[in-house]
Amino acid sequence: MEKVQWWQKAVVYQIYPRSFQDSNGDGVGDIRGIIERLPYLKDLGVQVIWLSPIYQSPNDDNGYDISDYRKVLPEFGTMADVQEMLEVAHHLGLKIMMDLVVNHTSDEHQWFKESRKNKDNPYRNYYIWRDPVDGHEPNNWLSDFGGSAWEFDNNTQQYYLHLFSKKQPDLNWDNLDLRQNIYDTMKWWLDQGVDGFRMDVINLISKPSDLPNDPNVTLENHGSSMDFVANGPNIHDYLQEMNQEVLSKHDIITVGETPGVSTKDAMKYAGFDSHELQMIFQFEHTEVDNSHEGLGKWSDERFKLVDLKRILSRWQNELYGKAWNSLYWNNHDRPRVVSRFGNDSDEYRVLSAKMLAATLHFMQGTPYIYQGEEIGMTNIDLPSIKDYRDIDTLNAYDDLVVQQRRVTADKMMSYVHHSSRDNARTPMQWDNTKNAGFTESHPWLSVNPNYQTINVADSLTDQQSVFHFYQKLIALRQELSIITTGKYEVLDLEDESVYAYKRIDKDTQLLVISNFTDQKQTRHYDRTQSAQLVISNYSDDQGDTLRPYESKVYLFSFFSFSKM
Repeated sequence: MEKVQWWQKAVVYQIYPRSFQDSNGDGVGDIRGIIERLPYLKDLGVQVIWLSPIYQSPNDDNGYDISDYRKVLPEFGTMADVQEMLEVAHHLGLKIMMDLVVNHTSDEHQWFKESRKNKDNPYRNYYIWRDPVDGHEPNNWLSDFGGSAWEFDNNTQQYYLHLFSKKQPDLNWDNLDLRQNIYDTMKWWLDQGVDGFRMDVINLISKPSDLPNDPNVTLENHGSSMDFVANGPNIHDYLQEMNQEVLSKHDIITVGETPGVSTKDAMKYAGFDSHELQMIFQFEHTEVDNSHEGLGKWSDERFKLVDLKRILSRWQNELYGKAWNSLYWNNHDRPRVVSRFGNDSDEYRVLSAKMLAATLHFMQGTPYIYQGEEIGMTNIDLPSIKDYRDIDTLNAYDDLVVQQRRVTADKMMSYVHHSSRDNARTPMQWDNTKNAGFTESHPWLSVNPNYQTINVADSLTDQQSVFHFYQKLIALRQELSIITTGKYEVLDLEDESVYAYKRIDKDTQLLVISNFTDQKQTRHYDRTQSAQLVISNYSDDQGDTLRPYESKVYLFSFFSFSKM
């Protein structure tokens, strides 16, 4: 790695606007609410804010179904509000990264309205239309939200492709006019002053030209053809074109969401000389607790630490010096990490949240913090499926419980409590007043009842809070260059309870030790008096004894160590 770029030292904070802060009392978060809370994010120490979509949308998939890329959803605010947000953020030294959703649009987008009028419409080829095959769908592809990925349109007697909701038709990136339209929209947003793009499922935009059947799915197994479609034949041509037309002309941050990628794929998307993206989100480590019964993420199984270590270590080692990692535990699509990989009991929630934070933030890559993670927000156990809002959750319940009867209602609710995307989407917990200070009216999604004890106001006044621990981690990333440039080496990969690794550069080393259990562990690592304890989630250091969820990081100068 040559010169360190600003985005390699940055820490990104993801805002889910609908759930962040309501400023006008309608129960939905909005842009003015974000403006109000920008000083809080400045105080946390992050450098970049990633906004989930704020565009015009019918909200079939909470904004990831866009009907106009250049308009703001009225319940979020106006373009004038966006301009003010950018101005305030930039004044505070914060950058704003927009969510770019260009694998698909809403079926209410003007392009699709035109496209479905007739087969000769100029916009017909903006989407993927096919004739029926033997009276049914063109192939066996399955939507990631359940059911077929094809929807029949009576008007033109053809099917259109939708890898997600039927209200999210996939765009046809083989169409040059479509690509230019998207690049123009990206330029338009950059002209407004945004500082980068997070690109939604960007590696799905190139489909196999002959649309072959997916050998990996059956309708009965609640499968998804997303991984089969990923990394299509022209994907790198399109991203290099995007880079040449738009990205390379601006000093911005880019990250691509890329399901179904290997480290080898990542080197193409985010290689230092690939001229595509700066980094990608991979999903291997977020699938370690997937179902063993063919139900994908719908599971309540506990992960195995060895599996997690193998995946994260492989990405650290194989991308080193070749491409850049993104580091994340959770986002708007993933359950809360302290409930998933930690322990959200009253006794261990704070300790395990800090442990998870330290484990991730000392790795190489750009860290992403999802709203509420920095105060240790947890999953929510809503009592009924009727209390959920996420289309993916509702579709899966209908598919597995009602239609196929593969899972009992009680078991599925256990899976939902563990895996639903709504776990991450409950309103931000600002204080212990009504609705956690998120809204003065009825919130669009239930507030987690534990806001009385888990909230920002209490976290700010408690110097031992999860918030202040994250604040220190972010500051250390700016102070210690080894966190950005050092080589990673895992220690004792087969240890089922402790995750230990070191970072090494030419004159210093870091040793990171994390106990992932609620039991005391004893581990010996060579340390001399030159070892400096950089950060810990306990107030003292008991040497070889690791208390429940203890995490500690040592800095060594000109010293090597090994596990005994």
